Amino acid sequence: MDVLFWQLVRLLIHSGYRIAQMSERGDEIWLESGHWRRPTIVRLVRADFDWSRSLRLDIEYTWQFVRQMNGRKIGKGGHVVNVYVMAYPPVDDWEFLVDEPLPLSEPADGAFHTLLIHSSNTAEMLPRLADMTGATIRPEPLTEGADPFATAERLKYEVLTEWHREQEEERRIFEYGKPLFTRLLIVVQVVMFLILEWSGGSTDPSVLIRYGAKFNPLIEMGEWWRFLTPMFLHIGFLHLLTNTFALYYLGITVERLYGSLRFLLIYTTAGFFGTLASFLFTPSISAGASGAIFGLFGALLYFGTVYRHLFFRTMGMNVVSLIVVNLLFGLLVPGIDNAGHIGGLVGGFLAAGAVHLPKRAAWGRQMKALVVAALLAAAGLWLGFR
Repeated sequence: MDVLFWQLVRLLIHSGYRIAQMSERGDEIWLESGHWRRPTIVRLVRADFDWSRSLRLDIEYTWQFVRQMNGRKIGKGGHVVNVYVMAYPPVDDWEFLVDEPLPLSEPADGAFHTLLIHSSNTAEMLPRLADMTGATIRPEPLTEGADPFATAERLKYEVLTEWHREQEEERRIFEYGKPLFTRLLIVVQVVMFLILEWSGGSTDPSVLIRYGAKFNPLIEMGEWWRFLTPMFLHIGFLHLLTNTFALYYLGITVERLYGSLRFLLIYTTAGFFGTLASFLFTPSISAGASGAIFGLFGALLYFGTVYRHLFFRTMGMNVVSLIVVNLLFGLLVPGIDNAGHIGGLVGGFLAAGAVHLPKRAAWGRQMKALVVAALLAAAGLWLGFR
């Protein structure tokens, strides 16, 4: 049964599951599926319970634990499969404990299933496990004369090696680049703020226009550089402070994911698209890095299209929530250039698609993103200057 336990772990991994947690002794392993729309969590336990009371207590504890999980959404249609691998079942009645699944939430979005696999019912239980997990469950029988203890240790070593390799790959994804340009951009916008204050005040419209704020009449007269310069100017200290903090936290994350040169291209492209959208839909003077910062949100969304499960397992819901909250805030509070925010979000997403992620070239997707970005920019400029 030790061999079967580790075979099940390996087969689930080969079917798209990943190890989320493992006990020190390796007798309890939690795995999660790569299907984010219909998430499945599998708990595999190698244990032998003499009495059904011990089994019942473990099931109830695990069920309550899953219901109180933070940050791991089962979602509609998802479920947890709690699997016990035993040499023999409890000596008293236990079947009633696993007959019906337990609900996970109200209304019943998911279910908590329990399977008990022992040496006498594997032929019946393994197809049920395959059906619940969507995995291919066909354990290889032990060859004649094989040492089961050595085989179990070999399987365990292979599983742990694969797990550590995946963890290292994920760590490298989040640590590809160093946040060089993030810090440089922060210095530039702080220096520009001090220059504005020294020149008469960062809230003075004439000072803002002189140093490159978005001002539609001057852009229409040919000062195209104003599509880029507004991202380095800020109107008042609070504006500078909020955008600096946002740039620091988002910029470090995006620059580590994409690398410095890709990050700079994403940031400036998003800033251009943000100013272009503001030019089209907002006649008032505007300045600030908000459009470029929303472009960093767009770059994180694009990361989610490439590493979907990793995105939603780590930062996904936080990123989506922040985007929604900020856009709603921009709609409800007067004086906020929401057009620039949306333009920056779209521009950052398309720029991220054009440069793609390091070491993962996808020329078809990159060309599509580049063509769409070029068409949108051309259409926006044509509408603005016609």
